[in-house]
Amino acid sequence: MTEPVDLPADLPVEADEVRDSLPDDLDARGMVGPYVFPDNDRRRIPGVIYLALALATVVAVLVADGSPLIDGGLVAGAVALALLGAYHLQAGWSLGVDEADALVAAVREVGFPVGHASAQMAWRGLRSRPTWRVLVYSNESPPERRGLVFVDGVDGSVVASHTEANPEDWSPEN
Repeated sequence: MTEPVDLPADLPVEADEVRDSLPDDLDARGMVGPYVFPDNDRRRIPGVIYLALALATVVAVLVADGSPLIDGGLVAGAVALALLGAYHLQAGWSLGVDEADALVAAVREVGFPVGHASAQMAWRGLRSRPTWRVLVYSNESPPERRGLVFVDGVDGSVVASHTEANPEDWSPEN
């Protein structure tokens, strides 16, 4: 696997060359200190943009009524934009629980001392409610138990959990 190469920002760019980069708040390469997960309510920004475009389209249809450039497809597009904008607004849940809080809720739920753990953000349901998926292992070496806990990212309640004996064989012979 090759390591990413940082190129100077003032390096001239060829016309056919495309450079893509992550926004600063999502690029973890230069992070110093704790990583703050971006809030899910950023989804509201495109929602407002879609609603504004839908409104502008409706205004254009009303102003240019009778024009050969205006037809039912433009109205259907405005309706689609309005529906998409409304969906983005309702799916823009504010994240009330960070990964540390989700880990605390998961440890409380599984009922055994936790060693290694990992948290991942996922979304559930049609309304895309943020949910932390927390995988935990017991603190023995090798771990005897493991668990998977789903913690709601808005209010911190445990949505679901499963614990079991660790089926992985960590013996040195394998």
